Amino acid sequence: MFEKFRNLFKIPDLRKRIYFTLAMIVIVRLGSHLPLPGVDKGALANIFAQGGILGFMDLFAGGALSRFSIFALGIMPYISASIIINLLTAVVPMLERWAKEGEEGRNKMTKATRYFTVLLAIIQAFAISSWLQNMGVLMVSGIIFQFLLIITLTAGTCFLMWLGEQITDFGIGNGISIIIFVGIIARMPSQIIQTIKLLQIGEINIIAFVSLLLISVIVVGGVIAIQKGQRRIPVQYAKRVIGRKMYGGQGTFIPLRVNQAGVIPIIFASALLMFPATIAQFFQNLAFMGALSEALSPGKPLYLILYSILIIVFTFFYSAITFNPANMADNMKKYGGFIPGIRPGKNTTAYIDHIMTRVTLSGAIFLAVIAILPNILIKVTGITTFYFGGTSLLIMVGVALETVTQIESHMLMRHYEGFIRK
Repeated sequence: MFEKFRNLFKIPDLRKRIYFTLAMIVIVRLGSHLPLPGVDKGALANIFAQGGILGFMDLFAGGALSRFSIFALGIMPYISASIIINLLTAVVPMLERWAKEGEEGRNKMTKATRYFTVLLAIIQAFAISSWLQNMGVLMVSGIIFQFLLIITLTAGTCFLMWLGEQITDFGIGNGISIIIFVGIIARMPSQIIQTIKLLQIGEINIIAFVSLLLISVIVVGGVIAIQKGQRRIPVQYAKRVIGRKMYGGQGTFIPLRVNQAGVIPIIFASALLMFPATIAQFFQNLAFMGALSEALSPGKPLYLILYSILIIVFTFFYSAITFNPANMADNMKKYGGFIPGIRPGKNTTAYIDHIMTRVTLSGAIFLAVIAILPNILIKVTGITTFYFGGTSLLIMVGVALETVTQIESHMLMRHYEGFIRK
């Protein structure tokens, strides 16, 4: 194992990418600890001690929101903008045309997502600054100070978006996912220490704690199995004679991943539910908005139901836009490939689509179950200090596997042994 780690730094390109990613992570963590001026830290801590949607938002911000740092908004405005742009692709002809234009079209959609991110960041910064001012958290009042807060928070989100894109282009892994991953990991040591302290003074039952650890190991193993699981469709290629050589005749397979969408549905569903709950949080003086904010708080029945439904919907949606059975069937037919027992063409398309639907459904249900798992564990074990499972677990495992897979491809390409055992 140590030899494999040493091999990471023997490859110049991979070594540069790893160092670059680590440097960007350091910048992200430093920025999350740079507080904005004029904030009453005691009053802010009292608000976050109540939990609810603000604590869930702080999870994605890596603790930056509870410290009200320059990265307080986190990367969620960018994720929300990506969701909206992807959803509008199905109904706006211009966006649909861009999606079919290849690399140039993707560049246009990326630019539109960036502009929309700025707009959403301004709206969220205005809402948060106004709410904190009304709650008496801001020690300085006035339009000019609020304008400076909005500009600073928006700039922080734009800078995080830029850092994420730089990690994707010049580092290892998906930059946006890496930023969220690091924020979640950074909160775990304090949660573990707090849990151990409560265990020492007897406020947590030792049996419940051991049960939580066992369940944690089982759940992590299950998540890894689902993330790496595949349904393989056998494909046979007919023999062809080209010149004096014979080609084809070999068998292969189409790997359909059980969780084709990865952690994207979890992030999308969280961001979409967070938006109305955040808006309702700032108008709690209205009866309807107060009830809506309470109902959409993490752990509430309505929240869990909507969360599960959105995860399933986004899993199917993202799988549909990333995997096209018709294109797969056409490519197989073009190169003389066929699925044994299935006619080429439309029958092959229908067969692949049927298998993909069943596989995606099982993956989507698994994601939904894991997402609501923490609420079950909290009620069973009574341990509330260590928020294990659900969104945080899926993001951590998914991002870690994706990053390791990228490192693996770099190592195998240069004839080094990888980390993953075949």
